[in-house]
Amino acid sequence: MPKYLWRVSYFQEGAQGLLAQGGSARQAAITEMVESVGGSVESCHFAFGEDDLFVIGEVPDDVAAAALAIRTAAAGAAVSHTVNLLTPAQVDAAVALDVTYRPPA
Repeated sequence: MPKYLWRVSYFQEGAQGLLAQGGSARQAAITEMVESVGGSVESCHFAFGEDDLFVIGEVPDDVAAAALAIRTAAAGAAVSHTVNLLTPAQVDAAVALDVTYRPPA
């Protein structure tokens, strides 16, 4: 199953919800959402800086990942940026592919 990293930034409404409910409740809600599309959450970490939350998990495919991003955006409390993660073996397979490429001149 493909693995993803979700970088989440809260808007004011989302931050207010986090203040009211706490981090554990938010993690439970995120886990429920990911599981609802057939996935699982590996880790959930709150952070300082440009992003407020990092979630690593698996979902069946890009359609499921897109569904999560769309639902998050539609709720209006946060924005989520989805990053498809590759294993070292997948990178090995990628670099082994014969690719025709001509750089711009």
